[in-house]
Amino acid sequence: MYGGDEVSAIVVDLGSHTCKAGYAGEDAPKAVFPSVAGAIDQMDIDESDNAEKNSVSADKAKGKRKLYVGSQSLGYRRDHMEVLSPFKDGIVADWDIVDSIWDHAFRECLLIDPKEHPMLLAEPSSNTQQQRERAAELMFEKYKAPALFLAKNAVLTSFASGRATSLVVDSGGGSTTVAPVHDGYVLQKAVATSPIGGEFLTECLMKSLESKGIVIKPRYSFRRKEIRPGEFQTVDLDFPNTTESYKLYSQRVIASDIKECVCRAPDTPYDESAYSNIPMTPYELPDGQTIEIGADRFKIPDVLFTPSLVQTIPGMESFAEIATSVRGLPQMVIESINKCDADIRRELFSSILLAGGTASMQQLKERLEKDLLEESPQAARVKVLASGNATERRFSVWIGGSILASLGSFQQMWFSKSEYEEHGASYIQRKCP
Repeated sequence: MYGGDEVSAIVVDLGSHTCKAGYAGEDAPKAVFPSVAGAIDQMDIDESDNAEKNSVSADKAKGKRKLYVGSQSLGYRRDHMEVLSPFKDGIVADWDIVDSIWDHAFRECLLIDPKEHPMLLAEPSSNTQQQRERAAELMFEKYKAPALFLAKNAVLTSFASGRATSLVVDSGGGSTTVAPVHDGYVLQKAVATSPIGGEFLTECLMKSLESKGIVIKPRYSFRRKEIRPGEFQTVDLDFPNTTESYKLYSQRVIASDIKECVCRAPDTPYDESAYSNIPMTPYELPDGQTIEIGADRFKIPDVLFTPSLVQTIPGMESFAEIATSVRGLPQMVIESINKCDADIRRELFSSILLAGGTASMQQLKERLEKDLLEESPQAARVKVLASGNATERRFSVWIGGSILASLGSFQQMWFSKSEYEEHGASYIQRKCP
């Protein structure tokens, strides 16, 4: 049996926005970097002159791309580099990219040999059997890990706060998921998801700024020179071969910072007239221009609560169906709790946990609690819990994994390499329910 004492486990939480990795037993991940990869198709460059070779099948072409992972590699602009995400609708669609992200985390960030460490991977509540088996195959076949465990995000968040039963509201980059956890298991039938996450809000903010004539210049597109002490001149640089996806990625990095700095959830549902003459908040863009942000500070976060607001943001008209079909956060919580057995509803109402990067937004906890008090049944005692520390909220899934993997009682639960060799990848369903 795997002893677990000699060498610490590695915990990896590959989220839709960032990948967090580090050692079990520590209180924060060692490595945090974007979970996207820059890809340059080698075919474009090497063989553009040779037309015959361009008819190579798509599989071959796929193998010929070079992937760049990590904040540094992505921060460096390269010609023809596309920025790709491995996820589609919250589920892994491109395993090559996942592989390069894991590889970067182990070999470049943590500087470890995966052969020597058991791996605990966090997975979304909606993960399919096929996805889990694929992850197990990669870990055992390519990385030769001695043992593996897959744990659901919501369960790990629950552990991080020391509870076995809770309702986890995980608002991350790609989506928001409400999942009830009872005695350490996710109640799948009551999981509610919405496509509105941090990236969607960033997109809303960018479109709203564009409609006011504010253009966010990506960092690679200018150079700042100091003419006199403290006085700068900005020189625009032109790179015609920059892909649209890289330009967008670079602008989003800045827009997301604006969102984190100035946005906060409004105390009451957003109302155009009430917020029209609110004082402006300044923000200095990397190219030196200072922009003023007014009502958008409250309007954008309120999309989480009132998705129909999307229709009032110029440029977001294509998302009209989101506005009509998606429910707001309080409705998702109540709907999810109502799908659970009547005898655990009280307990769920009194331990609603906020997790994920988007949930770290100011005033979000207070606003959610207020809305729930208005909409929930009289007998329910509503309590929304969130760590006072924003870092803990952002990394709650990883922290839960770190606690779980370092528990002595957990050590006999690993899915070991010998079991994998004996029973195959499908055995993961039994070892990690």
